[in-house]
Amino acid sequence: MAQSLVIMGVSGCGKSTLGQAMATQLEWRFVEGDDLHPPENRAAMAAGRPLDDTMRAPWLDRIAAELSQDAGVVVSCSALKRAYRDRLRGVPGVVFIHLALPYDVAKSRVSARADHFMPATLIDSQFATLEPPANEPDVIEVDATASFDTVLNTALASLARMGRSAP
Repeated sequence: MAQSLVIMGVSGCGKSTLGQAMATQLEWRFVEGDDLHPPENRAAMAAGRPLDDTMRAPWLDRIAAELSQDAGVVVSCSALKRAYRDRLRGVPGVVFIHLALPYDVAKSRVSARADHFMPATLIDSQFATLEPPANEPDVIEVDATASFDTVLNTALASLARMGRSAP
């Protein structure tokens, strides 16, 4: 069965880092979801303006297109609302890995980043938008405060238990 992964969560949870590592471990393709934002979205976020659903729609469409291209792709995408995840579920075989992170840790991590367009001032809007994926059977939740090796190994082991570790 075709398999795709979406590494999801608020800014600062480690989506890109985990996504790259999982893609390497699984020998899959990695796609940085931030790179799929239209320029106007990136400009809005860089200016401290949160995105609304209308602004997110073309971005989610681009992510779905990447997920549909081939088996064995890992995409980083916040996927904060259930409606966003449902939109991506239109691609068969998608599994989400939710990197759960408390507000204070997210704020601290994003504040410490010097090389990213997303300012720490948007953490509040991220948490206001987040609809935790409770009771969604295709979501693996991982504690993003754990060491990176623990996060990676937990995600890989959980994926294998689902029988979803190979395209």
